[in-house]
Amino acid sequence: MTDNRPGDRSNRRGENGRSIPTDRESPVGAPVIRGDESVAGTRAREAVQFDPDDPDSLADAAETVRQFAGGDSGDDHLFMLRGAAACAALVRGEGSYKAAAERAGGDATVSFIRKWARVHDLPRSVRKQVALGQIAPTAAKHIARVAGEARLLLAWATLDGNLTVRDVRSVASAVNDDTPLDQALADHGITLGRLELTLSPSTYRDLRRRASIDGVDPGQLVTEALEQYLE
Repeated sequence: MTDNRPGDRSNRRGENGRSIPTDRESPVGAPVIRGDESVAGTRAREAVQFDPDDPDSLADAAETVRQFAGGDSGDDHLFMLRGAAACAALVRGEGSYKAAAERAGGDATVSFIRKWARVHDLPRSVRKQVALGQIAPTAAKHIARVAGEARLLLAWATLDGNLTVRDVRSVASAVNDDTPLDQALADHGITLGRLELTLSPSTYRDLRRRASIDGVDPGQLVTEALEQYLE
């Protein structure tokens, strides 16, 4: 049986066969993003690690979850990530969502803890955008509902397509109802994979020239070049 509690590692292979992290790879409760000064600035020094195997740390996690569920986070993205980390650690330490909710008390329901623990389980690349305020934490909750590579694609489509939280929720629900992601996004006017880039004039000139000579779309050349670069 697969253990689906927060913190488990799961990768998927993309179309080119590379292993792509679609879940968290660092330990549960570790402040990887919250402790990154390039993201959190001076607040990185205040980052708290929640250790699900340490009773005192687990007590701190329970208190943080209780405060978080009570609405103390406001619109503070970093505090929300801290709350998500506390939710994940509390679930791991207590062994279930129900036990975690009972331990936290207050307004912390099973549903609340499950949703935010899943946010903590998102890959680092997505959590970083949440911390930077590029992806709303409430949108991240819905991105986290989607499994595998689709969650990464939905995260980037959220950025590039300026999707609202309501849009993300709708797309996530459609995908979980077996609608292909590209179709679900198309229903909201988004073409999966479309990204606006700004090139230097010389690169733009050469790209257009080569595409014209080869008789291909410039996007095909960019895709081929990036696939080689990202291998």
